[in-house]
Amino acid sequence: MSMRPKGSDRIPAETARVARAAFPRGSLAIRLRDELGTLFSDEQFVDLFPARGKPAWSPGRLALVLVLQFVEGLTDRQAAEAVRARIDFKYALGLQLGDPGFDFTVLSEFRDRLVEADGGRRVLDGILVMARSKGLLKTAGRARTDSTHVLAAVRNLSALEMVAETLRAALNTLAREAPDWLREIAEPHWFDHYATRAENSRFPKSEAQRDEVRLRIGRDGTRLLTALWSPTAPEALRALESVEVLRRVWVQQFHLVDGEVACRSPKDRPPGATRLVSPYDPEACGSIKRETVWQGYKVHLTETCEADAPNLITNVTTTVSTTQDQVMIRGIHAELAARDCLPAEHWVDAGYPTASQVVAARLDHGVELLGPMVASTDARAGGPFGQDAFTIDWDQQQVTCPNGATSAQWHQRKSQQGLPVIRVRFARVDCQLCPDLRKCVRSPKGEYRDMNLRLRDEHEVVRKVRTEQQTDAWKDRYKIRAGVEGTISQGVGRCGLRRSRYRGLAKTGLQHQLTGAAMNLARIDAHLTHTPRAATRTSHFAALRPADRLIGGAK
Repeated sequence: MSMRPKGSDRIPAETARVARAAFPRGSLAIRLRDELGTLFSDEQFVDLFPARGKPAWSPGRLALVLVLQFVEGLTDRQAAEAVRARIDFKYALGLQLGDPGFDFTVLSEFRDRLVEADGGRRVLDGILVMARSKGLLKTAGRARTDSTHVLAAVRNLSALEMVAETLRAALNTLAREAPDWLREIAEPHWFDHYATRAENSRFPKSEAQRDEVRLRIGRDGTRLLTALWSPTAPEALRALESVEVLRRVWVQQFHLVDGEVACRSPKDRPPGATRLVSPYDPEACGSIKRETVWQGYKVHLTETCEADAPNLITNVTTTVSTTQDQVMIRGIHAELAARDCLPAEHWVDAGYPTASQVVAARLDHGVELLGPMVASTDARAGGPFGQDAFTIDWDQQQVTCPNGATSAQWHQRKSQQGLPVIRVRFARVDCQLCPDLRKCVRSPKGEYRDMNLRLRDEHEVVRKVRTEQQTDAWKDRYKIRAGVEGTISQGVGRCGLRRSRYRGLAKTGLQHQLTGAAMNLARIDAHLTHTPRAATRTSHFAALRPADRLIGGAK
C-alpha cells in the first residue's frame, strides 16, 4: 500500500454535533482533540510507505488509534470496532459518522512498518512536542527513572519441553517450506512424538526415564541437523530462523561423546544470559532480580516530576532481561538530550549510579545523577584500615596509611571489568614491621597492602556522595524518586506493561513506546480535568499509627 496524505483534518460538522450531544461532559478522546488538536500528520510517516500502490488508510490517524488502543487496553479487533462504532473516536480522528474504518489486520501491518523504522519513538515524540507547545512539558527541573520486568509472550517451558518444542517448531517450518525433502528424511517415529505440542505430551515422571526421552530427542534433532547440512539439502533451509534456533539449542543442550549424542550436564550449559528459553522468541532471556524470576525483557521509564505540570514520560527503553540497570544511564541521557528533555536532577535507585556515570552525566550533559551509591564490598570498609582511612596525595601519586607508611608503587591498570583503575602497593618491608598487618591485609598470608583506586574524579565523587547520603536532608530529597513506582503501577494496571503482547525485542519495544505515549495522554487528560494525583495507599490500621512512631518493618 502507498501513503497518500489526506486533505483537511477538520472535524466534520455532523460528527461534532453528535459527539457534543452524546458526550456533554466530554471524554478523554474528545478533550485531547480539543486541547491538543491533530497529534499526528501523515507526513510524519511518509517514509514507511511506497510512492506507488493501493492507497493506505491515513497513517497519522492509525498512529492515534494505536495510542488510544493502549489508553483503553483494547485488542486490535476492539480498536478497529471503536473506530467504526464510537462517536468519540470518530471525533478524535476527524471522521465522518458513516466512515467504515478499517479491517483490524491493518493495525498489525502498521505496527510492522513502525518496527522496521523504529517508528515508536516518533509516536512518543509527537505527543511530547505537542505537550511542550501547550506548556504542559517542563524538563529543566527533575526527572526520575526506574525499570521493571516484562514477561515474554510465550509459555514457560521445562528443560525437557524446551528441546521437544524446539525440534517440533523446526519440523513444522520445514514441512511448510520443503515438504518433499522432509518426507524423505523423516523417521517414522517422529510423527508419533512431534506432531503435537510438547506440553500435551505425557512425559514420564521418573528422572531416569525422562533422561532417556531427552536423549532420544537429542538424537532425533542431531539426525535432522545432519540432514540439513548435507550436500543434498536445499541451502536455503539452513537460513530459516527455526533451524538456526534448533542448532543453537542443540549446541547448548547436547554434545558428542565418542561419536554418540549425550546430554550436557547443568554445569556444562551456557549461563542464563545466552541460554534460549523458547523456540518462538529467541531474544527472550531468563533473569533473576531478588525474589523475581522471569523470562522476557526489561523496560526503563523516565518521567518528569514537577508539582505544577503533569508528570510526562520522556523516554522509554526496552532491553533483554539480563541487561544491568547500571549500563543504561548513558543511553538514557543521550535519548533525553536528543529530545531536549534533559533534567537538572535525575533521580534513580541504587541499581543505576556508578562513579563513572555520575561524572559523565555532569561533564557530558550537565545532569546531576542522584541515587544511593552502592556501599563498598571490602570487609574493612569503614574500619580503621578501610580505604577511606588512607590519605591520598593525587599530585605526588602517593598514598599514606593510618600508621604513617607511604606507598611504594602507583600504576594505572585495568580492573577485571576492563575499567581504568590505579593500582597502589605498599613496600613489603614496611608492612612486615607493622603490628596491624593482619588487620590491614585481607589475605591471611599476605605480606603487604595493595589496593585499587578509582580515577581521581570518580574517587572524589564517591566519597562526597556517600557522605551526603548519610544526611537527613539528602534522604528527604530522595523521597521524590518513590513516585516512579506509581508510574510503573499505572503502566501495569492500565496498559499491561509487564506482559509483552508481541514476540521479539523490537515489537516489545514498540509496545512500550506506545504505552508511554498512552500514559502521557491519560496524564494530560487528568491534568486538564484537574483530577488529583493518587495518594500513597495506606491501610486502615497503618493510618492509626501515632505521629511520633517511626515507620518500621513488621516484627
